[in-house]
Amino acid sequence: MEWIAWIAAAVCFAVAFLGLIYPVIPSVVFVIGGFLIYGLLDSFASMGWLFWSIQVLFTILLFGADTVANLFGIKRFGGSAAGGWGSTIGLLAGPFVIPVAGILIGPFLGAVLAELLFTRAGFRQAFRSGIGSLVGFLTSVAVKAAVMAVMIGVFILFIT
Repeated sequence: MEWIAWIAAAVCFAVAFLGLIYPVIPSVVFVIGGFLIYGLLDSFASMGWLFWSIQVLFTILLFGADTVANLFGIKRFGGSAAGGWGSTIGLLAGPFVIPVAGILIGPFLGAVLAELLFTRAGFRQAFRSGIGSLVGFLTSVAVKAAVMAVMIGVFILFIT
C-alpha cells in the first residue's frame, strides 16, 4: 500500500509544479493534497504537529510570495494598481487564449492594456509596467518552485 501512497503523492506534486505554468491550477492545494493522500493511504503517524506547522508556514509564504513578487515587479518598473490587476487577469487568461506562450504574453499584455486604458499612461510607461509584470511573474514562479521543493523535501524527511 505504501507504493500506491507514494505514486498518488507524486502525481499531486507533479500537478502542483504544472500549476507554475498554468496558474489556474492551485499549486499549493495539490502539494497539501499530496501530503493528505499519502497520510490517508499510509497513516499520519509520521506527520505530527511539527510537520503540519512547518507546512502551514510554507503555505503562507507561497501565497505571500506570489502576491508580493508580482506587485513589486510592477511597482519597481513604475506601474500602478491597474497594471497589477491587468497582469493578474492576463496571467489567468493568457494560457487559454495563447497556449504555451500565453503564460508570458498574458501578464505582459494585461499590464500594458490596463495601464493604457485605466491610468492613461503613455505607451512607454505602459510597456515598462508590462516588463515589470513579467519580471514579477518570473520571480514569483522561481520562488514558488523553490518553496514547493522545500515543502516536498520536508515531507520526505518526515516520512522516511
